[in-house]
Amino acid sequence: MTLPENTADRTFQVDLRGLVDLLSHHLYSSPRVYLRELMQNAVDALTARHALEPAAPAGTFGIRLYADTAVVRVEDDGVGLTEADVHTFLATIGRSSKRADGIAEQRGDFIGQFGIGLLSCFLVADEIHVVSRSARTPDAPAVEWRGRGDGSYTVRTLPASARPRPGTTVTLTPRADAGEWTRPAQVRSLAEHFGSLLRHPVTFDDGKGNAVPVNPETAPWARMYPTPGARSRALAAYGEEVFGFTPLDTIELNLPAVGLRGIACVLPETVPAGRRHGHRVHVKGMLLSEQAEEILPDWAFFVRCVVDAESLRPTASREALYEDDTLAAVRDALAEKLRAWIARVAASDPDLLHRFLQAHHLSVKSLAVHDDEILRMLLPWLPFETTDGHCTLDEFARTHRTVLVTSSVEEFRQVAAIASAAGLGVVNGGYTYDRELAHRLPEIRPEVSVADLDPATLTAHLDPVDRETELAAAAYLALARDALAVFDCDVALRTFQPASAPALLVDSREARHERTRSRLAREQDGGLWGDILGALQQEAPRAQLILNQLNPLVRTAVTIDEPELARTSAEALYGQAALLSRRPLRPAESSLINRSFLDLLAHALRKDS
Repeated sequence: MTLPENTADRTFQVDLRGLVDLLSHHLYSSPRVYLRELMQNAVDALTARHALEPAAPAGTFGIRLYADTAVVRVEDDGVGLTEADVHTFLATIGRSSKRADGIAEQRGDFIGQFGIGLLSCFLVADEIHVVSRSARTPDAPAVEWRGRGDGSYTVRTLPASARPRPGTTVTLTPRADAGEWTRPAQVRSLAEHFGSLLRHPVTFDDGKGNAVPVNPETAPWARMYPTPGARSRALAAYGEEVFGFTPLDTIELNLPAVGLRGIACVLPETVPAGRRHGHRVHVKGMLLSEQAEEILPDWAFFVRCVVDAESLRPTASREALYEDDTLAAVRDALAEKLRAWIARVAASDPDLLHRFLQAHHLSVKSLAVHDDEILRMLLPWLPFETTDGHCTLDEFARTHRTVLVTSSVEEFRQVAAIASAAGLGVVNGGYTYDRELAHRLPEIRPEVSVADLDPATLTAHLDPVDRETELAAAAYLALARDALAVFDCDVALRTFQPASAPALLVDSREARHERTRSRLAREQDGGLWGDILGALQQEAPRAQLILNQLNPLVRTAVTIDEPELARTSAEALYGQAALLSRRPLRPAESSLINRSFLDLLAHALRKDS
């Protein structure tokens, strides 16, 4: 589009109060970040100073903090600013001093990336006072900048005595409503929280002339220890201090390519499925986030990590990680570290492996589904619910060369007792990952075969009754089938163990779904098409109520010659079998159970009277 000749370029006007409100409500999670931003700017200034004077001994330059009821002050020995720098960087929203003097090529050495950190101070203060002297231009005078929340600022030069050494001092005058974040004890606590792993010395003036170290020790993984055991204990103690639990084990993390070091602490207790813990991520020593879920893959919810990295990019708020190729590569590399730990424990520490799987078998199962190496290592050790109780597949396969797998928990509960008595080996495949993993057992144990449990397989293992018994019960079975036809349920008489079980309801979720779908289709279509569907329905899978001739109650029931009582007893046996299956009851089944109970009670009372 061509602009008219009389059109002039104009500059955007920034409402500073509106911008600060935007920061406080949409960018930063809490006003407490003001101190992190001040410390971060100080660290970046020290980094530039070290680049300027690489021969300076470590610890020469540092950061000092002070707070009382009137002010909060952060002082550093960093590279400092000239008057021109102040006009260029402090008075221009969004511009960072780290873009100057060729530093843009060295941005990986700095934490801050967005040049808006100083604005966060307006979350707690109405005035920011900066005094700075440049190390790049030693003969330049000190300069003072005062910025106010209304968007105005002043700049003036000061005599050399106002700031004898290079560096910067930032002083805040807190608002009355910001006392929660600017009290001396809180400032010290925040400094320790954000800066405990910083590589530059940071001290806090306690008001009594004492400089209390904020980060007295280096990160625990960067220290030297007399023995590997001492190192392991120190890392575990640090994990307990940070996360508040005693780790089952600690996994040391070291990715030199991205300058990442830290530890993963294995949780000692089971984590609910799908629940993810946040991880503590430091960038160049500064705490970035305590809830960085994105640093590890979803399946790794059995650990909590604390790491310090050089090359990870923070988001604009510097409270989360920027999702890019580097983060994806780090996530994959850390996942390999966790896999390597599982492999090492599986090979060398069976006691730890047992305790780990006892607490985190679901997490490992989710990993084994997609990771062939973990599958080969750990599938035989993973616990499953079976007809032999809770045991590993390796133990189960020793006694059952053919393993049958149910498709749901309710199906397993229907058949478990009878299948066990019949000598069948059945695994509950209704839990997350279990069915898929059980079917992969032949990959590890080729001598074992695995198949889905079919109702016909189970009924084939139930013994038929003799012909005379079946003929004697024929009238009862006919009445029972008629009474249960509304539930698409057939009735058969067999013998099986345990004898205490009067009946077994053999059904599947898929069969029930198919019957319901067909019935609804018939009801909706009607006419000729409904008749066709009705004919097809005769071939749809039906439920089967199998009565146990070994049970005394059933032996009595099949001799009932009173039709209504026979029907009621069949309904009661169906209801009891449905309850034992532990599946959700349909309204009609609940009604049947209540009605059959009341009818039997009424019959018993009439008989007694």
